[in-house]
Amino acid sequence: MTRRTTIQDVAAAAGVSVSTVSKAVNGRYGISTETSRRVLEVVERLGYESSLIASSMRSRRTGVIGVLVADFEPFSAEILKGVASALHESRLDLLAYSASRQHEGAGWEQRSLSRLSGTLIDGAIIVTPTVVGVNTEVPIVAVDPHTGRADLPTVESDNFGGALQATDYLIELGHTRIAFVAGRPDLRSSVLRDAGYRRALEMARIPFDPALVRVGLYEHETARSTAASLLSSPNRPTAVFAANDLSAIAIIQTAAELGLEVPGDLSVIGFDDVPEAARLTPPLTTIRQSMQTMGAAAAGLLVELMNGETPDSTHIRLPTRLIRRATTAPPRAGG
Repeated sequence: MTRRTTIQDVAAAAGVSVSTVSKAVNGRYGISTETSRRVLEVVERLGYESSLIASSMRSRRTGVIGVLVADFEPFSAEILKGVASALHESRLDLLAYSASRQHEGAGWEQRSLSRLSGTLIDGAIIVTPTVVGVNTEVPIVAVDPHTGRADLPTVESDNFGGALQATDYLIELGHTRIAFVAGRPDLRSSVLRDAGYRRALEMARIPFDPALVRVGLYEHETARSTAASLLSSPNRPTAVFAANDLSAIAIIQTAAELGLEVPGDLSVIGFDDVPEAARLTPPLTTIRQSMQTMGAAAAGLLVELMNGETPDSTHIRLPTRLIRRATTAPPRAGG
């Protein structure tokens, strides 16, 4: 009988350590592209099966939950912390996965899940998906879901209520010319934050001005470009509600470049309360959504689905609250 190839055999043939082989086979970080390619060539030549995949083929379970993100930015990083915390006492492992930048665009989740589901993961959490639904063999939970029909189990915050509170606060300070820098139009969170902003203006009998609404896509660089045109206009706003903290930070940076003082010349409020918000100078006033709680709730919901249980609810909405810091103030006289 031919002896089965072991991970030690692969390591010896490739001239690397056992841990390096493990990283290459499981797609983990910490090794160069060239080393990974060399190891995988040896794996194929020797016919080696990793224990994870072999175990999956025998039991149809890997004991791994995947978290799929478009990018490792502050929001998704906090979600990941929450998932990891929820799984800490379990026997489940966490695989954080981001698609290659050359494969970005709508539908990247389906392509990624086709590689992972059934052999590497038992279930997946998709953060800010670009599609309504996905075809996969494993249970899926969406965090900050798409605008379309709610086919997937979801976890999100009270985006409408948070936006309403943010805009109300600026109105209470005395602002009437309040701009809104929106997020990704394909995400329900962005649509609801836009609706909350408009509802607050309506309740205060402040006319909605479409010239004060721009799209920042939740991205720092896009928001910077948007802020430059918004703040350079002759009748610029005295306050801006940004749909996320990354956009708010970009607006504050742009304001400084234009010689505008925050909050003296311009009040800015964000949404998320990422760790960077409190460290900003001045610290950012924002709407806090507990991103780690969202991640933990998504993990709990996914584990129930993986175990064949029926959750009390497959659509979870968590509360938000205003965090007053130093980027908001009453408008200057005549502002």
